[in-house]
Amino acid sequence: MPGRIRYEEAPEVCAIVNILSSMEEFGHVDTSRVYCVRSWGSRSRAVARIYGLPGPWATVLGPGYVIEVISERFYRLSLEERVKTIIHELLHIPSTFSGGLRPHGRLVNGRVVGRIYRRALRLGLLDQIAEILGEGCG
Repeated sequence: MPGRIRYEEAPEVCAIVNILSSMEEFGHVDTSRVYCVRSWGSRSRAVARIYGLPGPWATVLGPGYVIEVISERFYRLSLEERVKTIIHELLHIPSTFSGGLRPHGRLVNGRVVGRIYRRALRLGLLDQIAEILGEGCG
């Protein structure tokens, strides 16, 4: 059916989230409550999106988040850009892990993403991520 978006679990994206959550910037992220999916068929210009489970959903299911990567765009990116994309999405999760989302601004922007990416590189986390994705790092 044309125009229909398909979704499936993305365990490699969750593995990246798990590695990045070892950084102090993401110590508040409960990775057991972050779910990762890839989609096909989206007309969005986005590379990835994050959804929170606020309000009644969080009350019933507990707070959590879904990170969606748009397959047609995300998997064409370099390793660096894929990691930066996941960092960007994780920055939207507030320190309260309440199911809400931080807006773009002082805490969610390219400068902050770049700083965290460089720190992850220094910590050797990109080598772990490259191994998961089956890519050389460099």
